[in-house]
Amino acid sequence: MKMPKAVWWLVIGMALNITGASFLWPLNTIYMKEELGKSLTLAGIVLMINSFGMVIGNLLGGTLFDKLGGYRTILSGTGICLTSTTLLFFFHGWPWYAIWLVCLGFGGGMIIPAIYAMAGAVWPLGGRQTFNAIYLAQNIGVALGATTGGFVAEIDFNYIFLANLIMYVCFAAVAITQFNLQMTYKVKPQENTGLFSKAQRPQFIALLLVCLMFIICWIAYIQWESTIASFTQQLNISMSQYSVLWAINGVMILVAQPLIRPVIYLLRGNLKYQMFVGIGIFAISFFITSFAEHFIIFVIGMIILTFGEMFVWPAVPTIANHLAPKGKEGAYQGYVNSASTVGKALGPFFGGALVDMFNMQMMFLSMIGLLIIALVVVGFYDKSLPEDRRP
Repeated sequence: MKMPKAVWWLVIGMALNITGASFLWPLNTIYMKEELGKSLTLAGIVLMINSFGMVIGNLLGGTLFDKLGGYRTILSGTGICLTSTTLLFFFHGWPWYAIWLVCLGFGGGMIIPAIYAMAGAVWPLGGRQTFNAIYLAQNIGVALGATTGGFVAEIDFNYIFLANLIMYVCFAAVAITQFNLQMTYKVKPQENTGLFSKAQRPQFIALLLVCLMFIICWIAYIQWESTIASFTQQLNISMSQYSVLWAINGVMILVAQPLIRPVIYLLRGNLKYQMFVGIGIFAISFFITSFAEHFIIFVIGMIILTFGEMFVWPAVPTIANHLAPKGKEGAYQGYVNSASTVGKALGPFFGGALVDMFNMQMMFLSMIGLLIIALVVVGFYDKSLPEDRRP
């Protein structure tokens, strides 16, 4: 099916938004450790607080979508992001860096679930195609921002803050001019259904289990942006080489889609089985990377990791949209985005503490153990649903 023009603008907006954020995401730990002289544990605490700000933003953004519509929700989050990035550009010493980072996380957190929910609302028949397009846009942003960021940081870290600001200005321009009234989606009050009502309880239980799985997967995945990023520095791998890993990630997500289609066809589009496959691939990636001493092993680990996320990440918002009762699409997207953010919050602290107290090998083993738990959760997540309600 051909995507509507409104969804294309959401895809473009998401790409701009994530590109701006990705100038900072992979380099946060490196900046706090190498430039500001802070420990991995303290850097993990800052990123954890930043992520909890995003959780609040995710929940608020999803709720405001259901009450006010996507357009006003996205503009509110954009205003907060613009203010935060402006202040970050001028004041990025300690503790200002941490303060503006938390504010940026809150504003960005409002935007993401609103875009996902708006995409589902303006193209209800799109299904997995809708959310896969938004997912691809996110990864274009990650590839552009993370790849460029490493090279820019080696010139001058101040240029990272300027680039971040410029991208948010571009996103604001698209949001104001294109996320207009024809894309505004607002639920009538009488359509709202209680999240905890007896009729919706099976869907809500299934959603919570999906969120638990999502948290676990992100705790593992985020190690590539935190402890593994620092580990590459210890092996004398440059920031530009580290950025190439994320370039590989972004490019593969775009060009390797045809490679996973036969597998999705064999799985008959079953989202549960897709998540099984993806989480298993995640575990293989961590096992192989645990032996890394040279850059090429990190490249192999990243390639395998990327195949895993191509199965798992688009499936989660698709399931949330399917489970959501009428009038709660925004809230359900807010919950799953909050789950990913909780994983991003806990991951750097958990991984950093494991490395500080033990070593990198303990971190890798712990992540593999957590992913096995995630596989168990996926096996049970839809048991409360009637057969005709299973995604």
